[in-house]
Amino acid sequence: MSALLSETEALARVLAGVPTLSSECVRLDEAAGRYCAAELRARVALPGFDNSAMDGYALARRTDGEGVGYSAGTIFTVIGEQPAGRSKGLRLQTASAEAVRVFTGAPLPEETGAVVMQEEVRRVGEQLTLLADVAPGEFIRRAGGDVCRGQRLLAAGERLTAPALALCASQGLAEIEVGRAPRVAILTTGDELRPPGEAASLAAGEIFESNGILLEILAAEIAGSQNVIRLTHAPDEVAALDAELQRGLGEEFDALIIAGGVSVGERDLVKARLQAAGVQLDLWRVAVKPGKPFVYGRGPAVNGAAGVQVFGLPGNPVSAFVTFLLFVRPALLKMAGANAAERTLPTVRAVAAAPLRNPGDRPHYLRGNVDSRGRFQAAGTQESHALGALARTRALARLEAGAQVAAGADLPVLLWAS
Repeated sequence: MSALLSETEALARVLAGVPTLSSECVRLDEAAGRYCAAELRARVALPGFDNSAMDGYALARRTDGEGVGYSAGTIFTVIGEQPAGRSKGLRLQTASAEAVRVFTGAPLPEETGAVVMQEEVRRVGEQLTLLADVAPGEFIRRAGGDVCRGQRLLAAGERLTAPALALCASQGLAEIEVGRAPRVAILTTGDELRPPGEAASLAAGEIFESNGILLEILAAEIAGSQNVIRLTHAPDEVAALDAELQRGLGEEFDALIIAGGVSVGERDLVKARLQAAGVQLDLWRVAVKPGKPFVYGRGPAVNGAAGVQVFGLPGNPVSAFVTFLLFVRPALLKMAGANAAERTLPTVRAVAAAPLRNPGDRPHYLRGNVDSRGRFQAAGTQESHALGALARTRALARLEAGAQVAAGADLPVLLWAS
């Protein structure tokens, strides 16, 4: 397990080991951002009936030839009114020039051939005169023109957006089956770290802990803030680390994300203590920069329940961020029921704003931004500790080992934020 794995192989191992959690039925107003557990097909056509796209008048269908319209100056007799709502069952006589006053969304009388907007008629009493030509079928929304009955509306694993949930409501649904959100524990480690807001001052060599909030927010974007718990920060001591690992590996959680302590130094205790706790480790190191030390494994079963999925990330914040996006994010999304398409970050084709170079022997993810002209510009120092530079970015550009990219050359870029 000491050999470096490619990103592709590492991700494949992670996704092969991660289960999709069970589903649950929730109200539509609780389902935003969740993932549809099963394919959904339309049981109601949209529109469910022919209706008017305008406030105006429904004109009787012409009988003197298909596709024949209505000429300006034609006179009709208004025989009634149909507002939006329950149909009155009105019918136009095609043998005579009849019209019905209608409003947007109103069901159309039988034998309607077109709708003329109210601005293009002159009405005196019940006599209606067209002020412009009207094409056959104009301003008619046909039944099933948007959605046919039986049509697939949502795929299994598709993210439920506001429009998608409105579509569910249009089918008469008040609830929907979704994948269960994973319950995630976040554990930070390291002697040098002090909690923000609690430490009055920093001693020489100490820094404020920032990975906890970083990983908590990233995980909450998938699992929901109510399902993400931060464990007590663990110093580089066996007893303290074991206590927090024991809690994180309990049946309360589906996933445990650990920041720091996964490298090869004498004070990097996480890998050994995970093994001591019965975690089966599937991988340790990945050929990627930043983020070579990355641990994935599964905890022991607890009371018959499947073991907790364990992810060990590097302690440097940029490394933790990149490895989360590459490996942990897809894993949590699979657990939440997302399909393969939903698990990938959006990729755009950009061009390099300036020459880019990767002299190393691992693919390097450069942090930067894509401007309005589609140019990728790396932001600040690209070191793994550079949180200030990372905070000014929204995109990652992948450079192969030894690659040199000229200014203006094509460059695939991952967008991790809009």
